[in-house]
Amino acid sequence: MLLQRISIRNFRNFEDETVDFPERGAALIGDNGQGKTNLLEAIYYLEIFRSFRGARDEQLVTFGCGHFRVEAHLSAGAGGEEVEVAAGYAREGRRKKVTVDGREPDRVGEAIGQVGAIVFTASDVEIVAGGPGARRRFLDIILSLVEPGYLAALQRYRQILSQRNGLLRDDASPAELAAWNAGLVDAGSRLAEARARWVGSRQASFARYYSAISGGREAEMEYAPSIPAPGGVGPVVSRERWAEAFHVEIERVTAKERRRGLTLVGPHRDDLRFWVGAGPEAMQLRTFGSAGQQRSAAVALRLVEAETLRAARGRLPIVMLDDVLAEFDPQRAGRVVELFTAEEWGQVFVTSPKPSEFAFMGDSLAEYRVVSGTVRPV
Repeated sequence: MLLQRISIRNFRNFEDETVDFPERGAALIGDNGQGKTNLLEAIYYLEIFRSFRGARDEQLVTFGCGHFRVEAHLSAGAGGEEVEVAAGYAREGRRKKVTVDGREPDRVGEAIGQVGAIVFTASDVEIVAGGPGARRRFLDIILSLVEPGYLAALQRYRQILSQRNGLLRDDASPAELAAWNAGLVDAGSRLAEARARWVGSRQASFARYYSAISGGREAEMEYAPSIPAPGGVGPVVSRERWAEAFHVEIERVTAKERRRGLTLVGPHRDDLRFWVGAGPEAMQLRTFGSAGQQRSAAVALRLVEAETLRAARGRLPIVMLDDVLAEFDPQRAGRVVELFTAEEWGQVFVTSPKPSEFAFMGDSLAEYRVVSGTVRPV
């Protein structure tokens, strides 16, 4: 899909702005704090209806205003399908409304993925270097976009988990607790199977991208479930086997859970690990990797995400790069640029505090100046 036009009202520092974009995309030029990242955030909001920066909806509303609205007109190209995606949020009542071509879906989750966008940011390094919550969030977002039924299972799992934790805190009877275990296992095994299958199918791509960025170094991505993996983690482990393993583990830790008042096993405690090197000398990137290695892994992971979207949807993703190269040394930065120019993309949006330093698709992108929440072609 191509983003032809976006209208933004009362979102971050954008009061009322409508911007038309060319088919190839744009280089967004402006000083820090002018709204470049906010513009990318508004575009990506229409992909998952959440901020990629982790902000709550009420934090996105312009100061002093009561609501925001973002609307995009997308096209599949000349003669192709067109779609309008819009999202609004009102502080009063904390109400969110999403529409696709003017129609409101029964559930917001039914409308995700319409834009088909990937966003690369300098803060992506936290997926590799930060806590496991960031890595679970990455897995949940990509799988919600490409795996039918995943988002519904995730929402169901979280609801049951909350109920079960409440029962544990209240010292509920074994019978009451057991009544929730079946639902937790059913939804949780669905998540674990999908995560293991995705990671197993994308390990080679991650290693290839990391090697290209790092100049030939080896790396590995590994799913680390909190449920003991039945027969070893891999894409061939069935959902039924994950359910069996989950049930056994819940039974094993029930007494400890009662003492702690907390569910201690399940996908909410999973992790995604990254290793650099090979054999006994391999080291975990989160703990022992250098800043350059961690950033290289983060970009490789986003490239795997883009590859996943391409394969699932059969179309090129919109790619947004928010000051991604700023923290790289010149050698790694050059390799990243080579990767992007070699890959096939849809539209490309890139931010920079100065006129674009690199070209995509063989030619420089059209430049737009971003100043105090306004966007104008140069």
